[in-house]
Amino acid sequence: MKNHNGLEKKYIYRGFCTAILAVLVTAMFFFVWYRFAEENNQTGHLLGYGNLLMSAGIYIAVYLFIGRALKAFRIGVDRKANLLASEALTLFLLNALETLISCAVTGQFRFFPDFLWRYALLFLVQLVVTCVLTNYMVNLYRHIFPPYQVLEICKTEDEMSHAASMDADRKIRFMNDRPDKYHIAEVMSVDGGLEAIFDKLDDFDAVLINDIPSEIKNDILKECFNRDIRVYFTPKISDIISKNSEDINLFDTPLYLCRNAGIKPIQLMIKRVCDCIIAVLGLIITSPIFLVVAIAIKREDHGPVFYRQKRVTIGGRVFEMLKFRSMIVDAEKDGRPRPAGEDDDRITKVGHRIRPVRIDELPQLINILRGDMSVVGPRPERVEHVAKYTEEIPEFVYRLKVKGGLTGPAQVFGRYNTDALNKLKMDLFYITNYSILLDLQILFETIKILVQKESTAGFSEARQEEMHDL
Repeated sequence: MKNHNGLEKKYIYRGFCTAILAVLVTAMFFFVWYRFAEENNQTGHLLGYGNLLMSAGIYIAVYLFIGRALKAFRIGVDRKANLLASEALTLFLLNALETLISCAVTGQFRFFPDFLWRYALLFLVQLVVTCVLTNYMVNLYRHIFPPYQVLEICKTEDEMSHAASMDADRKIRFMNDRPDKYHIAEVMSVDGGLEAIFDKLDDFDAVLINDIPSEIKNDILKECFNRDIRVYFTPKISDIISKNSEDINLFDTPLYLCRNAGIKPIQLMIKRVCDCIIAVLGLIITSPIFLVVAIAIKREDHGPVFYRQKRVTIGGRVFEMLKFRSMIVDAEKDGRPRPAGEDDDRITKVGHRIRPVRIDELPQLINILRGDMSVVGPRPERVEHVAKYTEEIPEFVYRLKVKGGLTGPAQVFGRYNTDALNKLKMDLFYITNYSILLDLQILFETIKILVQKESTAGFSEARQEEMHDL
């Protein structure tokens, strides 16, 4: 029962924090709205109790809705950087919408400039207060609730020894990146047998199952279910494909259906229309950036502004992807791909400025208009990389069921240097669970990761050597 009690306390704490943030943010809005009502209450209706309560009620409801959608209230779950970025985006969207809502409530669009500056100022004040408060709430959470003590169950001893020699076991130590939330207290291999594992279960808060035989994995899952112990496991490709299966209740036994039909035609049509609108608006809004970056690149070494690279998109079709050139002209003069390292001397001065915030990717808006790419989708890989990855992982071609994207799940939920198998798993989740709302979520997440250093981290020396040996 210790897991249940601990979970209930965490939920209560998280709910309490959400309530504090919501009340505080709404109180600051109410102050601004009340001051406006006092100054512009010509008919007397703005200061009525009904109007004031309705305005505050709408504001807090919209705040909670957007905040939950953008995961701004996951105190103790997400990293501080993620929470603060989510909170900032939530408050920005909230006050942008409230500017229009306030115009509708007053029935006077002439108040738009007045609302605009008031809510812009309100946004800045709210941002400072909520970020400071959220930081304190996270610190208090970590003090009150210690990390889960996790039992990790992994491969046989022989396989683990081989993995260690190949430096491959780093992939199963990902929980070590969150010492505030997880602590791998003990590691057991399946060599010891299920009884030895079962005898240990009650000493831990959770179990992490890595890539082990399915039969053993199923037995451990059922035993943990019986004992009310939470389980984390790394999914196989088949797990991801079957995750979005449909229940069929036609017989006297549960039946799941995997349609495996990809994105529906109507969804493709809507997606293409949205792609064109976003690309056109993006090109218009970023045109000053295009001009400044182009001039800076040209002035630095007089080389070409754009860099063209052959990539693979839907159905294996090859196209030339455009980027602002951020490396020297002959960065790959031997004709072999060399991904950028963390301290790569081939990166230009301009490149060091535009790469961290992904400005070098902006010309791909042109690719989107051409129909080569989508705004959201699996990131298109180089031709050489697709050939290599497909040789190692035949299922890698499943990513080509949809058009490649400017941003995608592997970019927002993974890292720039995430390995091929994990990229495939994240992209398959996107393909098998596609919806317009999922595209919107990934777009919002993309804005958040621009402030995270690890999202643009270069390849390590080992990974560069691996990619060089194509």
